[in-house]
Amino acid sequence: MRVVVIGGSGHIGTFLVPRLVRTGHEVINISRGIRTAYTEAPEWQQVRQVVADRQQEDADGTFGDRVAGLAPDAVIDLVCFTLEAATALVERLRGEVGHLLHCGTVWRFGPSDKLPISETTGTAPIGEYGIQKDRIARMLKEETASGGLVTTSLHPGHIVGPGWHPIGPLGNLDPAVWYALSAGQPLPIPGIGVEMMHHVHADDVAQAFERAVEHRDAAAGEDFNVVAPTALNVRGYARIAAGWFGRTASLEPVTWEQFRRTTAPEHAEASWEHLHRSQCLTIEKARTLLGYAPRYEPEAAVLESVRWLIDHEELKVAGPLCA
Repeated sequence: MRVVVIGGSGHIGTFLVPRLVRTGHEVINISRGIRTAYTEAPEWQQVRQVVADRQQEDADGTFGDRVAGLAPDAVIDLVCFTLEAATALVERLRGEVGHLLHCGTVWRFGPSDKLPISETTGTAPIGEYGIQKDRIARMLKEETASGGLVTTSLHPGHIVGPGWHPIGPLGNLDPAVWYALSAGQPLPIPGIGVEMMHHVHADDVAQAFERAVEHRDAAAGEDFNVVAPTALNVRGYARIAAGWFGRTASLEPVTWEQFRRTTAPEHAEASWEHLHRSQCLTIEKARTLLGYAPRYEPEAAVLESVRWLIDHEELKVAGPLCA
């Protein structure tokens, strides 16, 4: 098939585009042209690159025409963030494209009430990002149920992989957390340490998209959680990470008020956004309908990312990795 990937030079596309090429598809990547994939792969030589400013063309009402003009059999949209943009693309592709796949997020669900969270048991989303992604997923499901465009939405957890910083043990991107763990220094943790985060390796997300393309009929009108087989809580994540450096984590529970007083505002806010949701999701639906089989446990995915950052001198730690 001819598959158009929108935003294929990012985290997921780095692994997805080569997968699609290896499967035998003709792949066209639409991106702003300001970034190459995070890791090199020979398959990119076979990919047609189209440079476009999605945001501007959405505003002009021309982006759907650009995508339709490429005559795709399937479209994978990795960078759609508003219901308005998603609806415009659906309306333009209806009747012309066989399958539209959308990348959502586990933040389409709010703070957890019951674990693990299935596609139908999550609480209502909070925050504009999650609210918009939930609205998009619902619109896509209704579109297919009403006999319109065949659509599928896939909802990754916290994506990790080589080339970028992972969400760390405190639910933020603060590099000081990694230094403290690598040095065996005391680490203040907000709450009691059982708050959960559900990571996923970017290649496992790519696998899910690839399988959804292959199993179009099973994926039609469906939404899927796409995460690692298990989730990490703050305490376990920190202890595992300290062990990578031959250290034992020294964790000091503090109140959120205390944590906010001693942490940069952007890192404290990121911690709150991740940890008060405390999410753990089930992938049973994706396993059953798509054959989704993630290769990475969350700690293995994070370790790969941390090792890459250290090797490329983008993360300062107190000692070498022992793992």
